[in-house]
Amino acid sequence: MIEQTVIEQGKQAGLKAHDLVLRYGDRDVVHGAGLVLEPGRIVALVGPNGSGKSTLLRALARLHATSSGSVTVSPSDGDAVDALMMKRSDFARHVTLLSQSRPVPHGLSVRDVVEFGRHPYRGRWRAADPEGAAAVERAMLLTGVGDLAGRGVHELSGGQLQRVWLASCLAQDTSVLLLDEPTNHLDLRYKVEIFDLVFDLARVHGVAIGVVLHDLDEAAALADQVVVLSEGRIAAAGPAHEALDAALLSEVYSIPIVTHTDPLTGRLRTRAVGRHSETQPLNNERTTRP
Repeated sequence: MIEQTVIEQGKQAGLKAHDLVLRYGDRDVVHGAGLVLEPGRIVALVGPNGSGKSTLLRALARLHATSSGSVTVSPSDGDAVDALMMKRSDFARHVTLLSQSRPVPHGLSVRDVVEFGRHPYRGRWRAADPEGAAAVERAMLLTGVGDLAGRGVHELSGGQLQRVWLASCLAQDTSVLLLDEPTNHLDLRYKVEIFDLVFDLARVHGVAIGVVLHDLDEAAALADQVVVLSEGRIAAAGPAHEALDAALLSEVYSIPIVTHTDPLTGRLRTRAVGRHSETQPLNNERTTRP
């Protein structure tokens, strides 16, 4: 059985979820969700707090049990295999997740933490990993933490630590990368650099990326497809100009939201209208009042 689920390392692969139902206890929190992550493309999950975004992402990473439905790893030149039946180390060579919060390990250097990403390639007794050193160096270079390699991670700022954990994910060298709010705690410069890196991973390296974001404008700028979740259900999915519909967003977030096209970039922009917001819409702004 296990031999049938092994995919040759180095092949481009995507991840597909079909009709997923996810629970906490006896309560369904995600209802019949489907998602397709394809090599070279970025899918952003957006929605209010509690809408099921992070739970769905964790299920794709096999960190939340599925009550029903399927998750498959889909090589670009082969048959899809059941991700839930794959051996843990085989699955980890294809899919990795950067979660919202990770512990701050004491007594470890930045390099030690980045090397955690190589665990799928090492046997029980830390067998040789001939490509490991180069992968770790490349991951630290891409995330800008190379000059911190010898420092203890407990000495780092929140933003620095976030980049170290991202480097650990990149060192894992997977074909599918799942990111849960990857720019938390990052200042503007590093936020832009992380988004540039995510874009390059997709476009240049063919990685399939799923990312949870709170900022709708960031999702519109970064993603090929935006998936809007509401109360555990997919309310919309498609390019930003289709999925981020003003009327739909106003209903999902329970606040008036207007959208417009940025005249400089041509990208969709959104604006929530509070009690003290300007009442006049911008040029070409589409508005709705629930």
